[in-house]
Amino acid sequence: MALQLGDIAPDFTAETTEGTIEFHKWLGDSWGVLFSHPADFTPVCTTELGAVAKLKSEFDKRNTKVLAVSVDSVESHNKWVSDINETQRTTMNFPIIGDENKQVANLYGMIHPNANDTLTVRSVFIIGPDKKIKLTLTYPASTGRNFQEILRVLDSLQLSANYSVATPADWKDGDDVVISNAIPDADVPAKFPKGSRTIKPYLRMTPQPNK
Repeated sequence: MALQLGDIAPDFTAETTEGTIEFHKWLGDSWGVLFSHPADFTPVCTTELGAVAKLKSEFDKRNTKVLAVSVDSVESHNKWVSDINETQRTTMNFPIIGDENKQVANLYGMIHPNANDTLTVRSVFIIGPDKKIKLTLTYPASTGRNFQEILRVLDSLQLSANYSVATPADWKDGDDVVISNAIPDADVPAKFPKGSRTIKPYLRMTPQPNK
């Protein structure tokens, strides 16, 4: 059965471009983004890994480690990295798993036989410090991912983990947020001292608590 939100992210030990990683131990108390790419020396993947390298400081700000995986070897990855650095004008700064035996790909359901029975699709898993899966995304091989969206989701997840709020459609960091329906009206003023507004009994908004 496919991994679902709230499941414990499967642990594994794998060789990467930065040495051997024991996944849960490597994550420690950090959040994690594990994402797959179909193959080395391919155009869309080259742009994606370059984009993530450029955003590494943004992931660091969010206490988040990033880790890529494909079914190619670490040796192949290491050769490809120079192309990524050259064409994307960046420096690779996070590990790529060599998954030739498809261990990680199979643990996380990254191979979809009806799309391609040998290569991974563009999967994304956001994993919390509790090692539980907080988000899953699946893109086809032909569509490059929007990593600004992944940062936006991280902001939302971390906000919800620390405050009793949810984020509305198209929310971005700094916008008003939704007060959880689990909070009684009587408790709102003390819990949200910046104020609130009630649009409907089930739709109450407040300024972002940590801004």
